[in-house]
Amino acid sequence: MPVTTGPGSPVWSCSKELGFALLARHGVGSILISRSLARALLASFALTASVLLAGCDTDQVSLATNAKANQPVPPKLVAAMGEKNMDLQSPILIRLFKQEAELEIWKQTRSGQFALLKTYPICRWSGDLGPKVREGDRQAPEGFYSINPSQMNPQSAYYLSFNTGFPNAFDRALGRTGSQLMVHGDCSSRGCYAMTDEQIAEIYSLGRESFFGGQKAFQFQAYPFRMTPVNMAKHRNNPNMAFWKMIKEGYDHFEVTRQEPKVDFCEKKYVFDAAKAPDAKRDPVFDASAKCPAYVIPEDIASAVREKQAKDDAEYAKLVAKGTPVARMNTGIDGGMNKIFASKIPEGSTGLSEAAEGNTLQMLAMAKAPGTIPGHVNPPKPNLEPAAASPQEEPVVAVSAPATSTRVASAAPAEKSQEKSQGGFFSGLARKMGMGTADTTATTTPPPQATASVAPTTKPAAPPTAASRLKAAVTRFVPSHDASKDKAVAAAKPAEPAKPAETKVAATRPAMKPSVSDGAGDSAQMAGAAPVVSSNSFDSRFGAVK
Repeated sequence: MPVTTGPGSPVWSCSKELGFALLARHGVGSILISRSLARALLASFALTASVLLAGCDTDQVSLATNAKANQPVPPKLVAAMGEKNMDLQSPILIRLFKQEAELEIWKQTRSGQFALLKTYPICRWSGDLGPKVREGDRQAPEGFYSINPSQMNPQSAYYLSFNTGFPNAFDRALGRTGSQLMVHGDCSSRGCYAMTDEQIAEIYSLGRESFFGGQKAFQFQAYPFRMTPVNMAKHRNNPNMAFWKMIKEGYDHFEVTRQEPKVDFCEKKYVFDAAKAPDAKRDPVFDASAKCPAYVIPEDIASAVREKQAKDDAEYAKLVAKGTPVARMNTGIDGGMNKIFASKIPEGSTGLSEAAEGNTLQMLAMAKAPGTIPGHVNPPKPNLEPAAASPQEEPVVAVSAPATSTRVASAAPAEKSQEKSQGGFFSGLARKMGMGTADTTATTTPPPQATASVAPTTKPAAPPTAASRLKAAVTRFVPSHDASKDKAVAAAKPAEPAKPAETKVAATRPAMKPSVSDGAGDSAQMAGAAPVVSSNSFDSRFGAVK
């Protein structure tokens, strides 16, 4: 049943009542209302009207009078709009890049094209480069999303926020799951893009003004990095490359037209700027899971995109041919942070974002931060669960060394390689007498001279060897045998690395908490001895809806 919104309708009456309620709440007459206050009230009214289909209630009145959501656009930013031939209420478009940790606000100029208004450094994002796949994977989404007024959240637990709209039709067609993926304040993330409170207030106000100017929804484009030939070459072996090439088409469409690309989905893929074929009687109908309908891309756009892609492909081929290093994958680092924020935090790290080179972080520490950084913010740190030890590293067994100087247990495994040539009975008898164990926790290597005292095995032992004579003596005089001599002999034999079976037992211990350093190359440090991250982590803080 169609909803009537004209004069006399329930929705119109509700909107009208809310409007008068707002004026009365501010305690001013209509004649005395200032122009700026009127604009703020009208903007609030526009946002409220977008959700009036749910009915009049106190929550919507609260939405309309939220002070944080009604902050004006800063005068400096308004002046920048004037310089760039933009209107305050003209449409906006947002682009975001994980690796660079930057969020761009583009705004439509009076010529009809979009131009860059401002770039905001991102305080924190979580996960890895790549799209979000399932609920709880900590991934921040990548792709093209549409933000309408109902997705703006002025009552966010993290100052202000807007919902990215994940999952879109493409994500749902692939069975991807997740909810409440936001761009918000508070500078902390577990699957979202987090700004400072001051930044999100400014971004929110720009979105609000664009809705007030008549924009029904603004486009949100999220990328792993700027889609340049250099970045594509660096990540050419990444398993997400097929997806990235697909969304790069939309990136290229915007680059060559400076217009918001029209986004559709079919056959579980993105389609950009599709239009009906010349002989078609109606516009194509798209379904993300169904076969693509007949469509064309306007030739002026298609030719410009082909030209750009040909240049990019040629540059990409040159970079690969000259051996551009491939970016490391599966680092286990949780997300990234712009270097301007990392420079302000003790032991700050940019994580998967572009790090500062040399002493740049120290130099950036002198610059002013773009907003207030909360004290609870943690920079990206390694996650030890997916970051397994490299194959070259030896397993470390965490055990205590014997208190006495006798190291029979450490040397016992070395006898196994000689038991057949020198008699298994002797070794077995020695173990029964308590002169050796099966524990393979040797941590020291005997000196060279001790190794030389081991009986040679290169020549056949025709005459009785010292070991065989010792074996006979032990067999004959077990009651009066001097164990200290055998201990000295056993201790002189070289140690052997830990057995695979016992290493497996050690590996089954509970995983360590994420550490400040992965400890690679530090052979003196036993497992479990690395420093751990404080309990004030993102997980303990972000159980609520953003």
